[in-house]
Amino acid sequence: MNGLLNQIMLMSQIGARAASACMKPACWFVLVPFALLGSAFGADTVRSALREYDVLQSFPPGRLAALSAHDKPDAKGLSGGNRAIGHWIEAGAQRGSCRAVIAAVVAGDLVAADDAWRGIDVTFEHQRADGGFTAEVRPDGDSARSHGAAVETAFFFLQELGRAILVIRESPHEAHFHARIAALEPKLRRACDFLSAGYDTILPKSGHTVNRTIIAAKAFGTCGLVLHDETLVATSRKLIDHALTRRDKDGVFIEKGGRDSSYNVVSIYFGQVLALHVPLPEFEAALPAAMAWQLTRIKETGEVDVTGNTRTGVGKEKSYTGQPKQVNYTEVVLALTFYGLVHQDPAALAAADRVFAYSHRPQ
Repeated sequence: MNGLLNQIMLMSQIGARAASACMKPACWFVLVPFALLGSAFGADTVRSALREYDVLQSFPPGRLAALSAHDKPDAKGLSGGNRAIGHWIEAGAQRGSCRAVIAAVVAGDLVAADDAWRGIDVTFEHQRADGGFTAEVRPDGDSARSHGAAVETAFFFLQELGRAILVIRESPHEAHFHARIAALEPKLRRACDFLSAGYDTILPKSGHTVNRTIIAAKAFGTCGLVLHDETLVATSRKLIDHALTRRDKDGVFIEKGGRDSSYNVVSIYFGQVLALHVPLPEFEAALPAAMAWQLTRIKETGEVDVTGNTRTGVGKEKSYTGQPKQVNYTEVVLALTFYGLVHQDPAALAAADRVFAYSHRPQ
């Protein structure tokens, strides 16, 4: 019973924070008395009542818009690396369009949401007969055409598309998108069938990078909920179970055999978002340890310490465009903010404020 009361108090705090950050009628629904939940609810029901839309509404004013400022697709409907190169490379880069839709929906800006949706439409213009997506050779020379790579780029896109649809359904704006989502579902079904058929390629190709395993889990889980497919959701949980084995003795998510202050937080971020839709109690129980280490990597200035990293900030890997991989400050801020709000952790929220200020300082 104490755990139930704690969950109700947590949701009340989220609702109060949302209301103070967004004094609009669209935000008032989060303050509905939790007694309306009834008496026949279990832990998963109470936990799931803390919706991602509610959490996003409670972000500090202007933060979500600032973090998604570069996600808007260009005139060709291209986002991310595709936009940077100026032509279509692969589907995974289009996930930015989905993030732009989410930010616009949370802001209640349906004109901007419609504009960002173009990136989703363009992606499905590249869908193949087998449900996957066409791909070209990446700028770094890596092939994006092999079966494993085709599965990977598909789940990078689908994990944000599934999430976007779920956030829309949680929002007051579902009716605005209802027809286009219904029209998209058969294409999404084919894409998920392609993903399921390629499941055996995921861990051999991405298992050493636990963040990608979690991203794949997010694709299966969110799209499974969109399509009301419990088999996809079960696959999501299976991948999360594997991800939980990819931690060191202190609970830090490992990448290529060691710690990385960018990718550890990516694992926290994507897993935390998934857990807002698919109950993952064991995963959430593992997050405090991973976050405790992450907070030691946030300097007082807000800079992320990269000392000893296995992948980012130290010149060990190249990015999509062939440049050395750096810390993904956007996802660091998102992870810290999400975790801080969901778990009511002042240290994480303070760290999020510092990192946001550092990453958006005048250059």
